Amino acid sequence: MKPKTIHIQDVTLRDGNQALKRPWTLNEKIEVFDLLVSLNVDGIEVGFPFSNESEFYTCQVLSKRAPKGKPIAALSRANEKEIAVTWEAIQQADSPRMHIVYPVSDFSIKHVLKITEKEVIQKIKSSVSFARSIVGPNHQIQFSGEHFGDAIQNFEFTKLAFMTAIEAGANIINLPNTVERYRPMVFVNMVKEIKESIGDKAMISIHTHNDLGMATATSVESVYVGAEQIEVALNGLGERAGNTNLYETVIALHQNGESLNIQFDRIYPTAKRISELTGIPIGEKTPIIGEDIFSHRSGIHQDGVTKTMNQSKGAYRTFSPEFVGRFDKETISFTNQSGHKAIEFLLRQKGIEVSKEEIHHLFSVAKSISSKENNREITETELVELSRSILTYQ
Repeated sequence: MKPKTIHIQDVTLRDGNQALKRPWTLNEKIEVFDLLVSLNVDGIEVGFPFSNESEFYTCQVLSKRAPKGKPIAALSRANEKEIAVTWEAIQQADSPRMHIVYPVSDFSIKHVLKITEKEVIQKIKSSVSFARSIVGPNHQIQFSGEHFGDAIQNFEFTKLAFMTAIEAGANIINLPNTVERYRPMVFVNMVKEIKESIGDKAMISIHTHNDLGMATATSVESVYVGAEQIEVALNGLGERAGNTNLYETVIALHQNGESLNIQFDRIYPTAKRISELTGIPIGEKTPIIGEDIFSHRSGIHQDGVTKTMNQSKGAYRTFSPEFVGRFDKETISFTNQSGHKAIEFLLRQKGIEVSKEEIHHLFSVAKSISSKENNREITETELVELSRSILTYQ
């Protein structure tokens, strides 16, 4: 059921920005927009125009700035006035896309909307029909069933809701895991069943949140049951624990043989700039972009790394730093967890050749120092100095 083409739709400027402690200014949003264009994401959601005048104006500016053929979406609730304002904000894009959201889960219908399922169907039909009447026949309409991930109790109803949206004019059905509550395959199986129900009547899109830390896995696996579009965010920005992380998603798909339009070498510089613009630091262990992901301290790992460092596939490396635009290299450092290979490698990097006996002696000294001084790391410079003080070489 895997689609021939996978579309990467970015929602940083809407879902990511709305969750920031200090939302971006117009100039900052323009910069983020340009970063997304450089990454060559397949589509960009630029905001929620009805929320305030500034947001409306920003959506207009970004829509006019959009490259030819790049889908530019904006969000609206299922309200005719909002839909009209949203369309006004984005219609000058070369490829504008209307995005309408409305709850479909049993819990939301009963406790948030407090209306009947029949009224929900009527609302979906009227709002999507109105949107189609103003956008015309040639532009895309995306309908999101908010809290789809919670719709286990009324799943047959959600099928009806999505089919109603399609019959009213929606081209894309977006399935949000608005709050992540279950393991990925629960959601993935729901996606599979919706795909089987809808067939080719509309594109299936996925929008997952990361409350349990599984958003990327859920999104990636959804592709293999028929999802054609994944909604992602730069640096995993978004409400609460964030949205599906763009970098992790595209690298995971690439590693599994999927062809994407992304400019992979723009990933790292983009991530660094987004961190600066948000004031949210990148964790040193963050996949793809973390400072420490090419560092090796375990003796077993260091042995494998030294033997495969210059190969395309590393013993303990998923991808090469330069692939995502990084200028760092795999590094080996010495702690009391390290092995003899670390000593040999680090000295050789400095042009120092030593015998196995001398390596063994230096290893014992360095490990003793590390253990006695609160298990601290022994730097490369210290190892060189130690070697010069206690060893003899030619």
